[in-house]
Amino acid sequence: MAEQIDNIQTNSGLSRRGFIKSCSVAAAALGLSETMIPKLVEAAESSERPTVIWLHFQECTGCTESLLRGSHPDIGRLILDIISLDYHETVMVPSGHQAEKSLHDSVAKNAGKYILVVEGAIPTADNGNFCKISGRTAMDILADVGPKAAAIIAMGTCASFGGIQAAAPNPTGAKGVRDLISDVPIINISGCPPNPITFLGTVLHYLTFKRLPNCDEMGRPLFAYGRRIHDHCERRAHFDEGRFAEEFGDFGHKNGYCLYKVGCKGPETFSNCPAARFNDVDVWPVSVGHGCVGCTEPNFWDSMTPFYERLPNVAIPGTGIVADADSAGRKILGVAAAAVGIHAAVGIGKSITNKKKDE
Repeated sequence: MAEQIDNIQTNSGLSRRGFIKSCSVAAAALGLSETMIPKLVEAAESSERPTVIWLHFQECTGCTESLLRGSHPDIGRLILDIISLDYHETVMVPSGHQAEKSLHDSVAKNAGKYILVVEGAIPTADNGNFCKISGRTAMDILADVGPKAAAIIAMGTCASFGGIQAAAPNPTGAKGVRDLISDVPIINISGCPPNPITFLGTVLHYLTFKRLPNCDEMGRPLFAYGRRIHDHCERRAHFDEGRFAEEFGDFGHKNGYCLYKVGCKGPETFSNCPAARFNDVDVWPVSVGHGCVGCTEPNFWDSMTPFYERLPNVAIPGTGIVADADSAGRKILGVAAAAVGIHAAVGIGKSITNKKKDE
């Protein structure tokens, strides 16, 4: 049976098994039950693949590079089976005037129906002249293409919040998409770069339910940014026990202790990095010994630096109390011990009461 499934191909000649696996991974990322996988598959296999226009502005192409190396989906499956990628400067064959014609033709043909993906910040200083493509500024291109989209996905922290380009003193006046477009549904998939699974999950949610996923106050999908990294990090148990790496290369660092003291920004960063790891490698920065730098957060380059210095405080789980990391673990243990003591005392009291009733 497994061989039969493997031999079933999608329209592009790609493995059916791999295609369904991609949808299953997306369903897990979205927090959907297994019963929803067929619906995601049906939406992804629809002959009416959504038109996607992908614009590059003030960026390093890291978000695209991450997507090109993605395994769920791989780039072939994404652009041949799930979406119709009409314009993307990095992967498209045409260039120059031909590329511009592809953009203009797709916008005119699919106005009001296409998904616009924006990668990179939009510079606004000096009338936007810090980023120009085919004689037009990024501001002008976004103002033209953005309002005609059915929905906009801001891919990466630069497109979401301005990213490194917007770091003080922000000489180019870099801004995120939501600072410039307001009349179109916009979702921010922040990260430097974001996980391709989050992008796939967002696209499949839109195709299946005809709307973007529920978001937090910053416009990020809750399925990927609804929890702090600190709350589902594999090193969390060491934090709770008060075990920390004091410096890189020491005993604690080599033995997987919490990286808070060497600058990890996990306590103030919201992302699914510990759960949805990149490209089937099964690792992420914290698991291999480097603290989180908070790249999914607005203004992270200003608010999270210096990257190798600890945050000034951290919240003790479940208490709302802010304390220094040196004492946080001990206090947590103290609270737990007190709770156990109270539980035991209540149990003893009940036993005595029941005994007296029996007498």
